[in-house]
Amino acid sequence: MSGHSKWHNIQAKKGKVDAKRGKIFTKIGKELAMAIKNGGANPESNSKLRDVVAKAKAANMPNDNIQRAIKKAAGEADTVTYEEIVYEGYGPAGIAVIVETLTDNKNRTAGNVRHAFTKQGGNMGSTGCVSFMFQKKGEIVIEKSDSLDEDELMMLALDAGAEDFSAEDEVYVITTAPEEFGTVREALESNGLEFLEADIKGIPDTYTAIDEETAVKFQKMLDQLEEDDDVQNVYHNAELPEGWEG
Repeated sequence: MSGHSKWHNIQAKKGKVDAKRGKIFTKIGKELAMAIKNGGANPESNSKLRDVVAKAKAANMPNDNIQRAIKKAAGEADTVTYEEIVYEGYGPAGIAVIVETLTDNKNRTAGNVRHAFTKQGGNMGSTGCVSFMFQKKGEIVIEKSDSLDEDELMMLALDAGAEDFSAEDEVYVITTAPEEFGTVREALESNGLEFLEADIKGIPDTYTAIDEETAVKFQKMLDQLEEDDDVQNVYHNAELPEGWEG
């Protein structure tokens, strides 16, 4: 189903990612700050910090920027006041949506998220209304190349503790349990592999097929949420139409 193809989604997002790179780096900076506040500024002893650094690298955040962000966050660790809040609800056509936020003003964030839902015909629900439809999984996406042997990569990933390995379009997708994500990611990194995506995310159990009219509305909702500085991640179960570019 092309609507949730990893390669399709990466291609569709690329132009927007390039245009919003500064905003994405700012959001990753907030995750670095939270990781450092909770576990210290040494990546060797802070596995969550190592995971966020890997996410930053997958987003093409330059190493200098990463190191500056870590240094800045370490200096401000005592003053970080972000609160992690998760919102759930339904987009147009009943699409299940989970919105993860880091905020210093939950009233502002709740209002902004609710507005994004309702403006496009959705509605924000209560905690747990859609989260049962998703599983938390580590997901690592690697672009195919002539220098990568599929069988060797699969064995490396599975031997390191991955749950699943699949070849899809132009990418390989490696899935892990959340607690094994860091171990698998580091095993792949130690073999010189680079990632298109590397994060723990909400993966839907089933998908909701939508038509182009609904996809236009839903894309506007996603854009509004992703523009919000407090929103870190958005997960959904929409199966977008064939060839959809967003």
